[in-house]
Order: sequence, then C-alpha cells, then structure tokens
Amino acid sequence: MELSYCTNVHPAEDLAGIVRQLDQSAGPIRRSAGLDRLGVGLWLPADTAALLDTDAGAREQLAEALERNGLELRTVNAFPYRGFHDRVVKLAVYRPDWTTPERLAYTLACARVLAALLPDGAEGSISTLPLGWREGWDAAADAAAEHALARLIDGLAAIERETGRTVRVGIEPEPGCILDDVADVVSWLGARPALIAHGRLGLCLDTCHLAVSFADPGEVVAAATAAGVRVVKVQASVALEVPDPSDPRAADALRPFAEERYVHQVRSADGTHAADDLPDVLDARPAWPSDQAWRVHVHIPLHARPAPPLRATTEVLEAAVDAVLAAPHGDRAHLDVETYTWSVLPSSLQPETLVDGVAAELRWVRERMPHALGRAGEPTAMAGVPASVLVGGGRA
Repeated sequence: MELSYCTNVHPAEDLAGIVRQLDQSAGPIRRSAGLDRLGVGLWLPADTAALLDTDAGAREQLAEALERNGLELRTVNAFPYRGFHDRVVKLAVYRPDWTTPERLAYTLACARVLAALLPDGAEGSISTLPLGWREGWDAAADAAAEHALARLIDGLAAIERETGRTVRVGIEPEPGCILDDVADVVSWLGARPALIAHGRLGLCLDTCHLAVSFADPGEVVAAATAAGVRVVKVQASVALEVPDPSDPRAADALRPFAEERYVHQVRSADGTHAADDLPDVLDARPAWPSDQAWRVHVHIPLHARPAPPLRATTEVLEAAVDAVLAAPHGDRAHLDVETYTWSVLPSSLQPETLVDGVAAELRWVRERMPHALGRAGEPTAMAGVPASVLVGGGRA
C-alpha cells in the first residue's frame, strides 16, 4: 500500500493556505517521520478544487510545493465540501449530498486535479460521502444519487481516456448516513452492478467508522469482494471505546470528547442503541444500557492510548489492513492516515505540536504494519508532473 496522511486536519480553505500547510506541516512531518518521500491525501475545498481544475498556473504552484517538500499526491479526500474547520460543522459536513449537481461537479474537479498531479504510472483515489445524511432521504433521492454516480463514472472514464491516468472513487460509509456501514455500501452497490463493473467506483474503508459499527473486518472485506466491490482506499483511523460503561468513571472520561465542532456518533455492541452525537448518550434518559461496550466516532491518534476506563480500537485497524491486503487489488489500495480531530481532542491526547503528532502516527504505521507498506521509507522519485498537463488546459 502507498502510505499518506490526510490534510483535512489543517484549516486551509484556499490555495495559499494549502501551499502553506505543505511547507509548514507536511514537509516537516515527512522529515520527522524519517521518510524520503511521503504521500499526502489532500483535502481540497470546493472553490479551491475549481480553481486548480481550470488554472494551469495554480496547478503548477501546487505541484512545485509538493516537489520541494518531498511529497506525492496519490489520494484526495472529497467528503467535506467546504468549511471543515468552521466553529460548528456537525451535519453540514454531509451537504451537498449526491442528489445535487454541486457534489458531482466538485468530485469530478477533484478527479481532474488528481489526474494532473499524479506521479507517472500511479493510480489515484478519492473518498466521498455515503450518498447523504439519512433524514429526508426517499426513493427519488436514491434514484438521483444513482444517476449522479453513473455520470461520475462516465467522467472518470473520460479523464482516463484523455490523460492516461486512472482515478477511482471510494464511497465511505459513516454511522447515521444513508449508507451507514460497509454492509450498506456492499448491498447498495451490489444491486447496481453497472456502477461497479469497471472498478472506478468502490469502497473507502474508514477503520474508525468500521469499528463503531462493531463489524468484523475480515467478514466485511470478504463480503465486498464477493459482491465485486473493490476497496480503493483505507482511511487508517481508530475509534474510542468504552469497554465497561458501568464503570463509574466512564461518563466523566467521555465528556471531554463531547465538543461542538464535529458529530460523534455512538453505537452499542449489540446494535440496539445508536445516537447521532455523544451528548445524546451522556444526557440520555433513561440511561443507555451499561452491560455492553460502546464505541464512539472520535478519531483517536493511531499511536495514542486513552486513559482507562477508555481504550482505542487499534486492533480493528490492523485486522482491516490485513483483510484488504488479502483481497483482490488490496495491495494497490491507498493507506491514508486520517486523524482530523487533533484540534478538538482533550489535552491529555495532544502532542507538543501537530507535526510531532502526525509524524508519530506515521512512525507507528511503519513499525506495526511494515508488511503493508511496499515502498514506505525508501527513496522514491516523484516522476515529475507532465508539463503538457500543468501548462495546458485543465478540464478533461
């Protein structure tokens, strides 16, 4: 797998901010992690994606920033549309959804930018939201999303014909959405074989979301394989678990994670209880059952160990990576470290600097999963971005 880290942890909404984050964070992270080259999973806000799509000079500026920092662009996070570091994000992160022309246009813009900046011979991946948030969704919305994804696939095919670059999109299931877990994605796509026939649309396996669903990693990857759904990207992430909610310390330990920016969905081990946000559990009347574990959608740093009575679901990440590696094309999936919650974590989990924290995550991956990383830590050549792509027109 090609290792990268996702830049949605950085609050950059324009090209100048993205270049600055590469110079001030991504480059130093690569050096601190001891890597000759490092992949970045760029988050491109919609307006910046549109600029890069149409402006060759802007693409060249980004390519130069990647090159001088020893970075390679292999994957893009196109889940948040914009404003991912607003004071309050919550359910806004799921808008616009896949019923809208804005979502399709944004994703294709990201695909064209990625195709233009990929190293020679490399394939690209993009993660996207699981259709939309569940509330208000109906058969008409389902049909509109299917139509939009069919147009997406046509657009990806056109990009490949015109640039020679393959870009795949992975649907990322998330608790509370239309496609809540991996089984939902497999069922939805499996019922629409035309969408997955050419392998351009598949699954993005976020291992924090997977853990919150309490699903077995091996079983869900096997089910995806059986249905012909390719895993194109693994977002390496870890959830928060309360092994014994009856512990009198549990509620107080959880409260610092109930913050106002992001939603933190909660599930019980037997699947009978679900909440859209952590405060809904802490303030629930009657109280949630305490005889089984709870898991919370909080992205815990991969190497971190929350203090008891909490723990991190590290074993789910490791099992998921092994399962994907054993699946068809699994060694070509991208492994993208995605801990976007650094800024809202309790002080006990905060590093001295963000560079220190992300570099520690990357070192942890290299130490714990060396079998998954083909060239991690070896000198690599970013084979240069073709001048004809950078200087010529941007749209495929």
